[in-house]
Amino acid sequence: MLLKSAYTWVLLIVAVNAVPSPHKDGKQGEHVRGAVNKGLVAIGIVPATARDDTGITIGGLGSAIAFKLGTFRKHHDGHYTGTLVSQPDRGWNVISTVNYQARQHDFKFRLTPYYGHANLSYENAKKTFILDYKRTLLYTDRSDKPTTGLNPEGVRPATKHDPPLPIPSPNDSRLTIDAEGLVLNHDGSFWTTYIYKFSPQGKLRKVIQPPKSVLPYDDGKLNFTGDANPQTGRAGNQGFEALTASPDGKRLYAMLQTATMQDGGANFTTDRYTRLFEWDVDCTSPKLVGEWVVPLPLASNGNVYPQSDIHYLDGKRFLVLARDGSGNGATQSLSGYKSVDIFDIEHATDIHKSKYNWLTPMAPKGVLSPKVVPATYKHFLSLVDNKQLNRFGLHNGGPFDETLIDAKWESTALAPVLDPHHPDDYFLFVASDNDFITVDGMMPGEPYSDPYGSNVNSQFLVYRVTLPSVPRGSVARAIGIHN
Repeated sequence: MLLKSAYTWVLLIVAVNAVPSPHKDGKQGEHVRGAVNKGLVAIGIVPATARDDTGITIGGLGSAIAFKLGTFRKHHDGHYTGTLVSQPDRGWNVISTVNYQARQHDFKFRLTPYYGHANLSYENAKKTFILDYKRTLLYTDRSDKPTTGLNPEGVRPATKHDPPLPIPSPNDSRLTIDAEGLVLNHDGSFWTTYIYKFSPQGKLRKVIQPPKSVLPYDDGKLNFTGDANPQTGRAGNQGFEALTASPDGKRLYAMLQTATMQDGGANFTTDRYTRLFEWDVDCTSPKLVGEWVVPLPLASNGNVYPQSDIHYLDGKRFLVLARDGSGNGATQSLSGYKSVDIFDIEHATDIHKSKYNWLTPMAPKGVLSPKVVPATYKHFLSLVDNKQLNRFGLHNGGPFDETLIDAKWESTALAPVLDPHHPDDYFLFVASDNDFITVDGMMPGEPYSDPYGSNVNSQFLVYRVTLPSVPRGSVARAIGIHN
């Protein structure tokens, strides 16, 4: 179902036209195949009180973002325009899950990167970019029945088209979706997690069932609930948090937020070793063709930082967004780690045909088997660098106000800078998930006021980065730019 609106909001993107001087976060550029963080060049917001055409609060925008294919353009005066597609997760669920139909929103944007050294005021910054909300697309099942965000406490039996699927209860057969990842295909269809493929009109077309090592089992039976941890499979509410694809759309990748239960899951000190999966989707029946172990970063106290998104670079290397939970929307304002990093599977062990792809642990109690070589993981770009944030009127730590960096950052997108003098430069967009936190909200059937007690806007950060390992032209092709 497609909805349209002419609502317009300011997105907070600031800029002058100049070539940036390289900015490195420590020495990471020397260790990640020449990758360089040239610094924050733009920021943006969508107000927490905004609503879509169904009258429902627009929130959770950072759960997944992607560029609408063929819309990204550079203009002669140095600004950029395009359409950003945002996919929320399952609605406001602080008290309990709600009947929130899965959806995606289109926002037209104008980006004019700011490369100056002087700090901009927050008020001046947020007037320099206009975000125009254009439409909302609602997701439906094969039978055109709306999906829901209610906790899945039942299992729909397998059919000739689909494997067993999560539903709210044995008496409610609606498909439950907690949409986290988003891949837009060149034919207008799209993928999201569990893993589902939808038509351009938002109707379910295909389902990929994850391997048994991922499926949540209790006493040999599937149990999709997110409110409790299963005996084996993904931990509760920590399934496929990330989804990405090759530029031609023929290979699809998904990664678990943290380790499976059999590999030390659901424990901050042992759930480090998560899994990356690769499917060949250029066929009638998608085929699993690869699986690797990725070690997540650790805090100084040994706790694991979960990942929230990945982005394809060249088939061996991927961006990954890992973070803590501090910031606006949380109880602690100072964040110690929110970072877009890079991992490399080139020399990692492919376990997709091994016993570990079933129920045999490959990292029992969080200790990785010596038979498995994990991906290499390198820190790249910090989102909580106050020197960079202060240039745009934002801050990490300190008072809880609308200029405090949000707690939850969960999605990334890449676009080429299209600078002939810097052909390996890209804009890295990162978006927050505000958990629909507002004191003036609306979910299906009822208004709400979040107990947090204030509005938490959805925030966007845009960086300029150099990524020489990315094949030139591949990012442009991935988002539909054809020279």
